[in-house]
Amino acid sequence: MMVSRARPFRRRALAGAAAVAACIPGPGVEAADLSAPAPAPTFVVAPPPTWIVTLSGNLQGLPQYPGAKDYTAVVYPGVDIRRADQPKRFSAPDDGFSLALYDSPYFRAGPTARVVPGRYYGDNRKALFGFRDAMWAVEPGAFVEFWPIPVLRARAELRHGVHGHHGLVGSVAVDYVQPIDRFVLSIGPRFNFGDSSFAQRYFGVQPYEAALNGFVTPFRPESYTTVGGLAALTYTFDAQWAVTGYASYNRIVGASADSPLVRGRFGTPDQFVFGTRIDYSFSMPALF
Repeated sequence: MMVSRARPFRRRALAGAAAVAACIPGPGVEAADLSAPAPAPTFVVAPPPTWIVTLSGNLQGLPQYPGAKDYTAVVYPGVDIRRADQPKRFSAPDDGFSLALYDSPYFRAGPTARVVPGRYYGDNRKALFGFRDAMWAVEPGAFVEFWPIPVLRARAELRHGVHGHHGLVGSVAVDYVQPIDRFVLSIGPRFNFGDSSFAQRYFGVQPYEAALNGFVTPFRPESYTTVGGLAALTYTFDAQWAVTGYASYNRIVGASADSPLVRGRFGTPDQFVFGTRIDYSFSMPALF
């Protein structure tokens, strides 16, 4: 009887010993592993935001003043700024100086500005005798761009003149943009407009101006409108350098087309522009 009772007790003792042994670390686990502190968290320092700045130099052949028949050459700079994480965007030669504050694959918007050349007596002493000078102007404003498909861009600008004129002006452009290896071909229509303040400043004739000049009559246009187009071809050498050749045509229509400055001996409604642009791009820390 004592032997039969001892066997169940021995089985229970062996089971308890096995449970205790399962809680004891094996030979592959060191005591230091249980007491070692957790590794300190690692913080990754994000790189500072970076801008890609593109500086442009433009050489243009264009009418001496709006509506003129004779041409002159001008040189002027340009600038474009984008974030380094944004792809390089197409820019037409007749775009204003722009900074995209909102930029997505389909839509861009931000401030823009243009400089409008003036009309001075020294430009053509025969045609402009008796006329007051129409000073050069700066036109700050805003732009929006829409890309419905990757090869088609629509852009609109609305600006207000300061210094030379104080009118409201704007432009609408549509470009078909086709990359071909290192080349980018673009072509599309143009539409420009201005209010009566702009039109009278550059195309109006005051009675005293008509009397002094002797070859024109007083004229007071209420609007300014042109229609035309632009074609450009860009070749990109590398990430820094690119060169663009372009030509545009705009015809003055509507009220301003009847100005004596346009229809007279020294004027024409057909306005051509030919130009070359060189772009140089570099990176810099973002200022904001």
